[in-house]
Amino acid sequence: MTGKCVLCGAEGDVTEIALAPKSEGVALCATCAPALAGPVEDAPHWQCLNEAIWSETPAVQVAAYRALVNLAAAPWARDLLDIAYLEPELLEWARDVPEAGLVHKDTNGAVLSAGDTVVLIKDLNVKGAGFTAKRGTAVRNISLVADNAGHIEGRVEGQRIVILTEFVKRQG
Repeated sequence: MTGKCVLCGAEGDVTEIALAPKSEGVALCATCAPALAGPVEDAPHWQCLNEAIWSETPAVQVAAYRALVNLAAAPWARDLLDIAYLEPELLEWARDVPEAGLVHKDTNGAVLSAGDTVVLIKDLNVKGAGFTAKRGTAVRNISLVADNAGHIEGRVEGQRIVILTEFVKRQG
């Protein structure tokens, strides 16, 4: 089908991609479509997400959020996820993606999702950063480490750190 990509604005051939679990979909170009399917490499093309995440169209925000999660290895994408605001029901829709592969679980066995808030259950010495992350510290908007179900990433005292899932519990 010919049209305009909702994420990057490229005109030409686009594919309608459904945003499960809802029936709504978005038109994406061949470059943007893989970003909703799984992890993608960082490239200048993805800077289009800086604008797309702030779209007034809910489905575009959801698509941009999911693409940013799949670019979580890029520091700028993690930073954008940290500052992006989606209404609670929209955020729930964006995070409601069928799990494929690894499942990250907290110390109590609760499944963790990208963007969750967790609380540290013990003091953790942060190697190389020169501080201790204290028990009870809330870590908001976590990222899941794609190749290790025992690791998550999050910001503590302004530093992006890797945290073992056995030392956190999901909040809320």
